[in-house]
Amino acid sequence: MTSSQITVALVDDQPLFRSGIRMLIESQDDMRFIGEASDGAAGVALAKALKPDVMLMDVRMPGQDGLESTKQIVASGSATRVLVLTTFDLDEAVAKAVGAGASGFLLKDADPEFLLAAVRTVNTGAEVFAAQATADLIRRYSAAVPATTAVPERYLTLTEREREMFALASRGLSNGEIARQEFLSEATVKTHISRVLAKLGLRDRVQLVVFAYEHGLN
Repeated sequence: MTSSQITVALVDDQPLFRSGIRMLIESQDDMRFIGEASDGAAGVALAKALKPDVMLMDVRMPGQDGLESTKQIVASGSATRVLVLTTFDLDEAVAKAVGAGASGFLLKDADPEFLLAAVRTVNTGAEVFAAQATADLIRRYSAAVPATTAVPERYLTLTEREREMFALASRGLSNGEIARQEFLSEATVKTHISRVLAKLGLRDRVQLVVFAYEHGLN
């Protein structure tokens, strides 16, 4: 065990699936599997007690589901990044989980190497799926996040250029795509987006997309 290892926990009601994920994580030198739970309420308690870097969270479970558990973990101010697991792509429950603060989603039958790459990516503070996928997800289920016509005061603190960056990012464009469209370097775009996130009090681009739909700014 080294201090640089990514600590991972899992919440899923299927014992066989939990066993497979545990074995996969334990096979990696840079990861450490620190705990598992079979329902959402136990998952919240697990996150509080063990503070994993990344928690893999099933959406559909008996009792408290992954959506409510994700809400509670994020609302607690925990630094744990939640990756939602689902059997259905662009699922409404996943859309709600992303809106609740999940850092991304994975299909449960994803390639093992993709899952491992996703854990590493999320641990850096980034998302695990293309920005366009996030936009498509929220757009398809925007009714699940009612829009309001009131523009938050913190949005008004953005400069004109930052609002341009916000608009492009909220439509699902990546940093590279924005850079090419606006004739800027990716580093400059990244700086702009970081400032936008900081001013709006958002953790990542996933929350930026949700924020745009919540307030009719998309």
